[in-house]
Amino acid sequence: MLGSAAHPYRRPMLATEHSEFDSGAERIAFAMAQRCALPLRGVLPLLSNAEYEAVAPQLAERAEAAVAARLAELEATAASAGTTWQPVVRRGPALFREIVDEAIACQADLIVIRRRGRMGRLANLLVGDMVNQVLAQAPCSVLVAPQRSVMWQRHVLVAVDPAAPDLAAIDQGAAVAAECALPLSLVAVADRPDDEPTRRALADALARARAWVPQARTEALSGKAHLQITEAARRLGADLIVVGRHGEGGFAHAWVGGVAQKLIGLAECPVLVAIAKSKETP
Repeated sequence: MLGSAAHPYRRPMLATEHSEFDSGAERIAFAMAQRCALPLRGVLPLLSNAEYEAVAPQLAERAEAAVAARLAELEATAASAGTTWQPVVRRGPALFREIVDEAIACQADLIVIRRRGRMGRLANLLVGDMVNQVLAQAPCSVLVAPQRSVMWQRHVLVAVDPAAPDLAAIDQGAAVAAECALPLSLVAVADRPDDEPTRRALADALARARAWVPQARTEALSGKAHLQITEAARRLGADLIVVGRHGEGGFAHAWVGGVAQKLIGLAECPVLVAIAKSKETP
């Protein structure tokens, strides 16, 4: 069970506006909660501007009515899944801030969120602005789901940076694979995939992963990292990719245009950005 003591996620939180673009994230979040008999926290962020609403109260009333309808539909989904659904509506000028603040308030250990909304600006071609900000500032791991995503059932792929392997990605990816009884592959992309540092990094990662999945395997590739990893996922039939988030303060500045963003934007399956816990919470 995904919610067992050995698994890293016990307090999942779904962040959704309940639009067509959120369908994959909602599908996965409810499936995880149902499978694990976990309560599912939900946050519906709503843009709010006090001055504007004072001038045009009818627009605020219309927005409130739309939110009430979305909540009713989500409640029906939770009831059909037999899931304890704990929704909250948070209002503010920045959607990402409401999501991050709610994750902190409820001590979520996993945020499930869509990949992007309507594409209008260049930044949204890969990953939406709101999602980028959540990824940069989230206090916990984030699962980014394309619109047609379903819960993984074939293969888990962990992307290993041979220059700086992320232990959270290895541990959480291996734990998910073990709990779901799925094959696990650790894939590294390097300029020289057969050199000693790459071999050593993969060997160390494999030893760590095999504590969870004894049959875990490794693969070293060369080329552009995001293209090689997405191609490896297709070739292996992987339906979950796990990557790490290095550091805290520098991540937001390095994120846009980086390998991880390109990987999330191009992958056909959900991508889990694994973030190490600062401390264990009860």
